[in-house]
Amino acid sequence: MKKILLITLFLTSLNILSQEDYMKSSLVQLNETSPEFSFTTNDGKTVKLSDYKGKVILINFFATWCGPCMKEMPYIQKDLWEKLKKNDTFIILSFGRDHSQEEVNKFIETKKFTFPIFADKDKSIYNLFATKYIPRNYLIDSNGKVIYASTGFSEKEFEELKATIDKHLIK
Repeated sequence: MKKILLITLFLTSLNILSQEDYMKSSLVQLNETSPEFSFTTNDGKTVKLSDYKGKVILINFFATWCGPCMKEMPYIQKDLWEKLKKNDTFIILSFGRDHSQEEVNKFIETKKFTFPIFADKDKSIYNLFATKYIPRNYLIDSNGKVIYASTGFSEKEFEELKATIDKHLIK
């Protein structure tokens, strides 16, 4: 019985430490203005985040080798993009951390995703938001403020993200 209690306490302390570490690894906090950045679209056009002012923006960071990321991506496709892609007040910007555009294009083709996915080969965008851990999501409101942030993936957490998006969209 003592062993079980000690193991439980040990595992609980690891969970608390990891959650604290997750929080410290985020460089952008709730209610802060999102950092400005630019990126290159799949067709070679340079776009700035501020070009989407007035929209609710989901910024997603992932990697193709990340298990939790691969679990989350189909939810982004099915539960967000397929339902909201025609809503002019919403956009998804998903960035492949450490991936080239060629790798991202192959990933899109293989997985058949249709939402906007871009390369962040040098992590220049990711490094504005966090120091480690993926998947990561930041929801930016129409005024450029971070209204939701998450690390990792769980269905419960994804439902919270969906509810927050729904609450802030203009329909």
